[in-house]
Amino acid sequence: MILTYPLTTVSMRAAVKKEGTKSGVSGQLEAAIRIIKEEGIQGLYPGVQSAIFGIAFTQYIYYYWYEFVKATLEKAAGEGRGLTVTENLMGSAVAGAVTAVLTNPIWVVNTRQVVKKDGAKTSETSTFAQTVMTIMKSDGILGFWKGIWPALILVINPVIQYTVFERLKERLQRVRSNLTAFDFFILGAISKLAATGITYPYIVVKSRMQVAGGADDSTRYKSVLDGFKRIIKEEGIKGLYKGIESKIVQSVLTSAFLFAFKEELVGSAIGLLVLLRLRDPVSAVKGAASA
Repeated sequence: MILTYPLTTVSMRAAVKKEGTKSGVSGQLEAAIRIIKEEGIQGLYPGVQSAIFGIAFTQYIYYYWYEFVKATLEKAAGEGRGLTVTENLMGSAVAGAVTAVLTNPIWVVNTRQVVKKDGAKTSETSTFAQTVMTIMKSDGILGFWKGIWPALILVINPVIQYTVFERLKERLQRVRSNLTAFDFFILGAISKLAATGITYPYIVVKSRMQVAGGADDSTRYKSVLDGFKRIIKEEGIKGLYKGIESKIVQSVLTSAFLFAFKEELVGSAIGLLVLLRLRDPVSAVKGAASA
């Protein structure tokens, strides 16, 4: 999150801005340079604290519920039978839906911090508490669940990602059994590229719904379908893909780093456990017996 946050800032601001945003990689680069010029380097990191908290909380909720649903399905299936692909995807979808509902308030606050309202001082970024109070005043408690419907639809993003990742991993393992961190980096990048490319229009609608404040806000959409219709009518199909260049780079790098770091950390943890057991013969015997 920290490594790729500037790309998130550029992408989100482009996604919610209707006018004056150039398309393409050059447009995204120009936007980043303008942010640095007007706001300094810190302008690329508005709301980074809430994002770090949000991603940690999101991952915890997601994997907790995924393992809970998985264990429930395995118990229902009986011993000796693993879960099917459909059951795994169902577990991922349920976990994603619960996560979206529970964490949406965090991402609404983060979106408001990243995307400044017209007239706001470029050097100022509201704190988490200030943004919470602003949302409460303008939209009430329900304002924290703006964009929840596209967020629920975006549950398919990790489903697509992990499905593509596992299929590519299986095919690559047929060629060579020992995969390196670089292999996982590439697999993570390709799988996230596929997921982001398919679901990006929903990300645009969600961001605009989350940043909208007050009944007279022009970015307020009645529904996801209304959002699609109005964006296409006012900005054309390309309006659904504003900021996709930096978002794809950010998503791909995040996923790639995640899978690469994960494999390295797991490998290091296993190696450490082996060393500890070798230093303690009793634990080694017990470990062998339990295995």
